[in-house]
Amino acid sequence: MKDITSLEKKLSGLEEQLKKYREVLLANLVMIGEIPAPTSDENRRVKFILNRFDEAGLTDSSIDGSGNGIGVLSGKDNSEAILINAHADTIFSAKIDHTMQVSSNSITGPGVADNSLGLAALVTLPYILEDMEVELNRDLVLLAGVKSLGRGNLEGIHFFLDNNPFTIKGAICIEGMQLGRLSYSSIGMLRGEITCRVPESYDWSRFGDASAILTLNEVINKINDIHLPKRPRTSIVMGSIVGGTSFNTIARDATLGFEVRSESQEVVERAGETINDIVLEVSSKTGDQVELDIFAKRTPGGIPYSHPLTKCARSVMETLDIEPRLAPSTSELSALIDKNIPALTLGLTMGERTSKTNETIQIEPIYKGLAQLIGTILAVDGGYCE
Repeated sequence: MKDITSLEKKLSGLEEQLKKYREVLLANLVMIGEIPAPTSDENRRVKFILNRFDEAGLTDSSIDGSGNGIGVLSGKDNSEAILINAHADTIFSAKIDHTMQVSSNSITGPGVADNSLGLAALVTLPYILEDMEVELNRDLVLLAGVKSLGRGNLEGIHFFLDNNPFTIKGAICIEGMQLGRLSYSSIGMLRGEITCRVPESYDWSRFGDASAILTLNEVINKINDIHLPKRPRTSIVMGSIVGGTSFNTIARDATLGFEVRSESQEVVERAGETINDIVLEVSSKTGDQVELDIFAKRTPGGIPYSHPLTKCARSVMETLDIEPRLAPSTSELSALIDKNIPALTLGLTMGERTSKTNETIQIEPIYKGLAQLIGTILAVDGGYCE
């Protein structure tokens, strides 16, 4: 691994220099954020991103067969490439008001952190590098990935990695929050829904305890009773419940969204089998239709803490006075891990109220986050991470 001291000197004052790009960055952020992009319906947002790539002078920009937006900033030697990825989809329906509220210190709006800021950094990066007269050795491939969240199950980036012509030497996934995030590994994961439906044959004219919500509650209680090991670290997150229509009507259907996470693939699979047994047991006992739908899985893996890429990122963070927040990921990073591509996920700023319509990010820390991103790109491009 090359001595990174010379690169660290280049980072001196970079955070302050990046403040001159405030207007273009925030303009990109607001315009991107106000285009709804629920998973599998990102087309309008991706087309806008392609227009920004064209305006930045990227002659080799395109939309691939999965709908991903791709821009290429050519380096001096195009035999190898660095991939920068930001997912284009959000969890918010197009019916929700996507107006971004901008103040002097913050921006508020649905998906502003997850992941409008990441996309704004993606489309502003070519402009910044050109203005700062940074010439890279390797191609910089900018990917606005579609179908990443929920049932999208990383379809966009999987398609790109299976079909792209580039020799990717390293990759960085960018997320809006939180600054200091440093993910270099993926945990095992299983994501799904349990749906309960009361059969049509139930006699609704009589009083009784038939209710999809009550049946689902029984499922939840049994899941809570599953013994989970402390090592390897494991958890079951029950993230959403939807069911019923009104106060005085028995709920005919209800759905639980859940996720099993573990450092062990074996534990994930075992928990999944147990949940399936619970669903079958409760369905048989109550006579309700209880169904399990698993639609996303991840396997554990990643680069080690001592990997040169991780070391470079930590050195860049230390130089910029950023405290690393080490955490595994279940996002696009896992797709890169599956292809044995050294990769990290980095956060760009601080914020709050994640996944709410009033999600908010702070503006001032963004410059430090961008300096971190550029510093890590330069480290990979300069051969410091090999």
